[in-house]
Amino acid sequence: QVQLVESGGGLVEPGGSLRLSCAASGFTFSSCVMYWYRQAPGKERELVAAITSVRGTTYADSVKGRFTISRDNAKNTVYLQMNSLKPEDTAVYYCKAYQRRLGKDFNAWGQGTQVTVSS
Repeated sequence: QVQLVESGGGLVEPGGSLRLSCAASGFTFSSCVMYWYRQAPGKERELVAAITSVRGTTYADSVKGRFTISRDNAKNTVYLQMNSLKPEDTAVYYCKAYQRRLGKDFNAWGQGTQVTVSS
C-alpha cells in the first residue's frame, strides 16, 4: 500500500522555523523524485521544492535561501527545513512522489500538513 505521511506542521511566529517530514512506504522511495507543494486558501497548489534520486534540488524563487529540501533514503523520508518564515508561507504543505515508468508514470500524494505563520 502506497503511503506518504507528512508531519511537522504547526503555528509559528514570523521569522521562526519548522521542519516538515514526509514518511514514505509501499514503493521504491530511493528511485523517486520527491516534491513539496503548498496550497494557500483560495490559491492554486504550487511547487515549493524538489529533490531527485541523486539529490539534485530545485526551489521556487519565493523560498530560495530560506527553505532546504533533503532526503534520507535509509528512512524513506523527505524533509523540508523552513527558516525565516513569513506570513505568506501559510498554507497546507503536501509531499509528492514521482517516478517515470514505461506505460504509466507513478505519482503519489500525501494528505498534507498545515503551516500557519502568524504573530
